[in-house]
Amino acid sequence: MDTLTDHRDLENLQNARLALTFAAAARSPFYARRGVPTSRDELAAYPFTTKQDLRRAYPFGMLAVDRSELATYHESSGSSGTPTASYYTPRDWEDLVERYSRKYVGIRADDTFLVRTPYALMITGHLAHAAARSRGATVVPADNRSLAMPYAKVVRVLRDLGVTLTWSLATDTLLWAAAARLAGRDPGRDFPALRALFVGGDPLGPAKKKRIEEIWNAPVVEEYGATETGSLAGECPHGRLHLWADRALFEVYDPISGKVSDQGRGQLVVTPLYREAMPLLRYNIEDAVEVSHPDCPCGWQLPVVRVLGRSAWSVGSLTQGDIEDLVFGLPAEYGVMFWRARLEGSTLRVQIEVLPGHRLIAERQLREAIGQAHDIEAVIESLPPGSLVPSHLLTAEPEVVKPRGLFRAGEDWNKALEYY
Repeated sequence: MDTLTDHRDLENLQNARLALTFAAAARSPFYARRGVPTSRDELAAYPFTTKQDLRRAYPFGMLAVDRSELATYHESSGSSGTPTASYYTPRDWEDLVERYSRKYVGIRADDTFLVRTPYALMITGHLAHAAARSRGATVVPADNRSLAMPYAKVVRVLRDLGVTLTWSLATDTLLWAAAARLAGRDPGRDFPALRALFVGGDPLGPAKKKRIEEIWNAPVVEEYGATETGSLAGECPHGRLHLWADRALFEVYDPISGKVSDQGRGQLVVTPLYREAMPLLRYNIEDAVEVSHPDCPCGWQLPVVRVLGRSAWSVGSLTQGDIEDLVFGLPAEYGVMFWRARLEGSTLRVQIEVLPGHRLIAERQLREAIGQAHDIEAVIESLPPGSLVPSHLLTAEPEVVKPRGLFRAGEDWNKALEYY
């Protein structure tokens, strides 16, 4: 990671890796048809690779190596459309694991690491699992798309196993906290082994991050990436999310003006520099971001990114991150953890769960904050806890049924096909 602190070394590394990236792209059927740039200047004028390009190339139109060289195949979550395919060689995986492991709160051999993100076709669970094992940690593969791992079981495992590190969506940690309280546990006191929460996959502004840290009495360490690229950014000890510019080139595209820059607000465009199986040239991830180049006390000569959310989660210039900043800017004693919003005509309707005794003031403060920050009329509805996230979802431990066809008299044989 020496290149992270030396701007000249970083630029030299990027230029050296670009030649290898172009060569790899030339072996991809998609880029062979489109043509491949030969210099950094030509790359700057090269058309974006889009999610639609990846969808049309499904499943192996982007493949730049023989299939016998592949280690894994993955698909994205499809949160903003049809899933896209991606694939990695063993050498690609070495790079993936190294980038994910760049946590200022290091992963150690004595850690018990709860992986609470999807396994299956997505890369996120497999990546955290591989990175933790590479450091000798014990992995608890909890998943988060499984009926076998409900929230009540997560809370039990966190406490009984003495989990020290977790990996999940930021919002998932709030769901655990609500489940813990319903089970009679205090998240900030009753899980003393927990030393950090690794999060990624949904917007995380400073107010939300601070609220989660207060609730759990543990630092929140943010990660940003995608199934198609792996980790793209990680948090430094000073709380800033730095793009891994020693492993990829980054640009910011403003879809309104059409301008491309190395900073500002817009959609993130990335050219990975360490990809064998699936090289990508100017891939528009379509995430709404804000990129800057401040001097950071950590010394990393790397751009800083704030992830505002998927473009599909935006309404005009208003992003999910914008609203979330204001929601979690409400005082902690109001107990606000869950919210939702929808644009109805020219009015933004926002619902929040609020503890009794704070509903009217919470409505007024949030309505005024949205109006001042975004010049939009907002209707705020405060709801009692359990309205947006029903309590039974946080307390239930459903039976895990194995395939069974033969039942005794009086048994419920409708369970015969419920092992999904």
